[in-house]
Amino acid sequence: MAKRDYYEVLGVKKSAHEDEIKKAYRKLAMKHHPDRNPGNKQAEERFKEINEAYAVLSDKGKRQQYDQFGPSGFSQRFSQEDIFRGFDISDLFKDLGFSTTNDVFSRMFGGAGRGAKVHYGGFEDLFGQKGRQGAGFEDMFSGGEYQTRGAAPLKGQDVHSELNLTFQEVASGGEKKVKFQKGGKVEEVTVKIPPGIESGKKLRLAGKGMEGRRGVPPGDLYLKVNVAEHPFFKREGSDLTLDKEIKISEALLGTTIEVPTLDGSKHIKVPPGTQSHSRIRLKGFGLPHFQGGGRGDEFVRILIKHPKSLTEKQKKLAEEMKKEGL
Repeated sequence: MAKRDYYEVLGVKKSAHEDEIKKAYRKLAMKHHPDRNPGNKQAEERFKEINEAYAVLSDKGKRQQYDQFGPSGFSQRFSQEDIFRGFDISDLFKDLGFSTTNDVFSRMFGGAGRGAKVHYGGFEDLFGQKGRQGAGFEDMFSGGEYQTRGAAPLKGQDVHSELNLTFQEVASGGEKKVKFQKGGKVEEVTVKIPPGIESGKKLRLAGKGMEGRRGVPPGDLYLKVNVAEHPFFKREGSDLTLDKEIKISEALLGTTIEVPTLDGSKHIKVPPGTQSHSRIRLKGFGLPHFQGGGRGDEFVRILIKHPKSLTEKQKKLAEEMKKEGL
């Protein structure tokens, strides 16, 4: 099911300022926090949705990516782990003073916020009553910071962009300069193009993402590959298919035709009696195998061209062929 628009989740306009977003989050988080709705699964899911929306819209870089790609495009590029990676979860709670247990945290975010910190304190001041007490609750938080168990070191936010390639660039490989948005600025990086790469694949450039906090490593840059279609080659993995029309007489008697390849033109023989949609294989004339040696093949698909109208002489010849059982 498609996720709701984050602005809609927080009940703010797309043009909302940071303070408006923070105010809307505060109001909704107070209402749906699990401590105020014990045992209410619906409230817990709503609270999770609110925090996810705030994690994106309160961060300038993430919000810019979200506004650029929209809800659908953003969810395709960013996992929940991406959304919370490098994000100080205490930012979500410190202004509210919310408490949270390890169970609630794990259930809400499913480990996506590993390495994030949660702050406790001031819960009584906010709601005019003490927070829900549980076994070991005071001992676990005691007014300080809590690091989730098994937490991995924090890492800067990953950046996602696209790499548009021509068919020839995929065939030959090489390098290409790519511009991408990073923290509101345009940066440029040189990318090595793996020969034979396909659309939909992602290239990871380690350390080219957002800077990490407090000296932790930066995030990575992920480039989604888009390969432009070729004007006449059809791609099937590393293999290429090309359609070539021949005349009826050429199919019956055989012929030699000239066909394009990635390496230039090549003459091939069409044997007598070739049927329409037959394929002639040119071994090793396809694209390089992605992450492997060698190349695929090129297949020339023969299409027999039938005339839309016949001259009188052609009609007589066709009648003669008919008499001969052709």
